[in-house]
Amino acid sequence: MHIPESLQDLADSEAVQFLKRPKTITRIFAGVFSLVVFSSLLTDGHQNNTESSRLHCILNSNSTACGFAVGAGLLAFLTCLAFLALDTQESRIGSSRFKTAFQLLDFILAVLWTGIWFVGFCFLANQWQHSPPEGLLLGSSSAKAAITFTFFSVLVWAFQAYLALQDLRNDAPVPYKRSLDEGGVALTTLSPPSAASPVNTPPAGPNSLNYASSALSPYLATPKAPRLAMMPDN
Repeated sequence: MHIPESLQDLADSEAVQFLKRPKTITRIFAGVFSLVVFSSLLTDGHQNNTESSRLHCILNSNSTACGFAVGAGLLAFLTCLAFLALDTQESRIGSSRFKTAFQLLDFILAVLWTGIWFVGFCFLANQWQHSPPEGLLLGSSSAKAAITFTFFSVLVWAFQAYLALQDLRNDAPVPYKRSLDEGGVALTTLSPPSAASPVNTPPAGPNSLNYASSALSPYLATPKAPRLAMMPDN
């Protein structure tokens, strides 16, 4: 394990650089907000009113609202932890396809959680608006905290979706880009044909015909010498 010798070495370390990334900071905030939402309603979400000892949800006595907030907060918190663990291994991913699939999954989940938290904020705020606060002994502060951090989660996850989209645009592979670039370089480095060299030279072979030589052969062919025949003496 490498121990930094100075503050500059500590600031330049991989751990500090990883924590300074906007994506990492956004995930940490999203995890903290999700932790506040589900822990607030998990501890003080069900209480009895002044008239009976039966436990009720502090959000208009609607157990669905408390269950939704606790479940969504817990799942979002686990999602943030999982993607933080995957982000630490992102630089070691060699396959471009796997990296693109990971970024696409990050974008889809960020958009999905943005919609879930928006619906949850509207639902929890509506239930709190219709709940009688004078009938509760405790828990009003926990309900307000859960609703507030639900709204903050909408903003954080929307920004997370924006960062994932930017990474997807910057690192998306272009099909056949490398082959096209190499082909362009090869074409530009080819020397132009000279005047002395023929442009289209037909292949040489026993059955191939040279158009130029066949066309000019009647005129440029060297005349053959007359052959002397020996006549027999009578």
